[in-house]
Order: sequence, then C-alpha cells, then structure tokens
Amino acid sequence: MQNQLLEKIKKASVLKIVLAILVVILLSNCVYTVDQTEYAIVTTFGKPNIQPITSGLKFKLPYPIQSVKKLSKETFSTTFGYSVKVGGEEVFNEEETKMITGDENIIMVDLEVQWKIADPVAYLFNTSNPRVILLNATSSALRSVVGSSMVDDVLTDGRTKITNDIRENLTNAVDDYKLGVSIVNVNLQDVDLPTLEVDQAFKAVTDAREERITTINLAQKYRNERENEVMGEKDALLSKAEATKVAIVERAKGDTAKFEAIFSEYENNKNVTRQRLVIEALEEALKDAKLYITGGTDGVLKHLPLEAFKGGE
Repeated sequence: MQNQLLEKIKKASVLKIVLAILVVILLSNCVYTVDQTEYAIVTTFGKPNIQPITSGLKFKLPYPIQSVKKLSKETFSTTFGYSVKVGGEEVFNEEETKMITGDENIIMVDLEVQWKIADPVAYLFNTSNPRVILLNATSSALRSVVGSSMVDDVLTDGRTKITNDIRENLTNAVDDYKLGVSIVNVNLQDVDLPTLEVDQAFKAVTDAREERITTINLAQKYRNERENEVMGEKDALLSKAEATKVAIVERAKGDTAKFEAIFSEYENNKNVTRQRLVIEALEEALKDAKLYITGGTDGVLKHLPLEAFKGGE
C-alpha cells in the first residue's frame, strides 16, 4: 500500500515537472522582443500581417499558430564581378565582368549596389530569393547601360551619367519585380580594358583629357581676370569722359553767357564795344611782346622803351 502511494507521488511529481517544462516552452515561444534596428513580421498560419511590429517586448500565439520573422534595417551590399571574403580579401570574377560596349569594345566592369529593405512583407513573401533576383537585375542593368555607351565614356568623364543610368534602371527593375527593397547607391568600382597595352593607352587619353580640362579652366580664369581688368578700365574711362563732358558743357554754358552779355553791350554801343574787343584781342595776342615807340623826321632814330615805364609802375 505504501509503495503504491509512493508510486503515485512520483508520477504526480513527474507530471508537474513536465507541465512546468511545457509552460516554460510555451511562454518562451509566445514572448519575443523586437529591436529598433530590425523589422518583425508576424504570420498567422503562414499568412503575414500587413503592418510590421513595433519595437519592444511582444506576445504572440504559440507555434504553429503564429510565428515571427525578423529582418535587419541595415544597408546591405551586393557586389557584381567580385566578392569579399571574411578576411576582407576581394576575389574577382573576370568572366562575369567582361561585357561589350556600344562601339563593340570589350571592357571589364565590376559594381557595388547598396540597398535596404523597404517593404519587409514584400521582401519575405513576393519572391522566393530576392537577393538572387537583385543580383540578376544588377547584371541586366549594368550590361544594358554599358552596351549602349561608348568605351571612352565608360572609361573617362561619362562614368557619372552611366552610374546614374544604372541606378535608374535597377530601381525600375526592383519596383517591377516588387522585391520590397530600395536602392541606396550604385558605385562603379574598377573599369578596365582586358589588355595592359590598351588600358595604358586609354589611361594616357584620360590624362590628356584631364590636362585639357585643367588648361581650359586656367584659360577661363585668365580670361575672367582680364575681363575684370578691362571692365574696370572701361568704367574709369567712362567716368573720366563723363566728367570731361560735364566740364565742357559747363564751360560752354559760361562762354555762351559771356557772349550773350558782350552781344548785349554791342547792341547798345557798337563802336565802343568793337574797339574794346579789338584791344582785348590784341592784349591776349601780344601779352608776351615788348613794346617800343620809334620814329622821327629829322633823320634821328628815336627809341622809347615802354617796358621800362611799365616795370616802374
């Protein structure tokens, strides 16, 4: 009898332990946390909720009724033409990077795409492998843009436009595929030609173009400086001419007033005014001349220096 009682106690203890373990498992399965740096999508019988779960401590029904899928909000990087190992070593895929330009030249291009998850529900459930689709879309956008560009543009000053075109094409592609990602940036990494000799020749062309641009900029700078100097001289000449014009006009006005005053006097007494004008004209014309009175009828030359009398005044 006692043994049966002990057996019942043991069975009850084991049952309690099992129940406690089940409760712990259920609680751990029903409680979860969401960090601010991640998305959390709750699925009910495999069907996702439309809105992501906010950060904090959350509760859900136990699996398999509900489950939680988490995604990072970080910026991811997808590389085309090369891969980065754990130690940071880059491994290039030469066959992947080779492509043909619009003028039928072979060129080697590798690319980095930075992207973020914009719609976690679309990222998780619209496609089976969005990363692979993104890589294929990157390859398509890159080859499409390079295939319609000239080799000079890809290697030299057309790279900015090419990068923008790749980004635009890739953005349109991920939107069409509804991947749920947004393209943050596109970076052309290495752009080279397949042979060293051709690559050096194009680099020489690039250096020459950069030197040309530098020379043009220096010439433009010199031109601007000379234009500023000339404009300054022009303004100075205009200012001087304007001052001269004003002086001449004012002098002409004074001469006009003087003439009108003389003419008025002339109208009143013509003979006197005429004689006075003659005398003033002679005084102006002979102001530096020395005057002498000479003459005589008896054969003796008479000389009277008037300057002596003038100086004694």
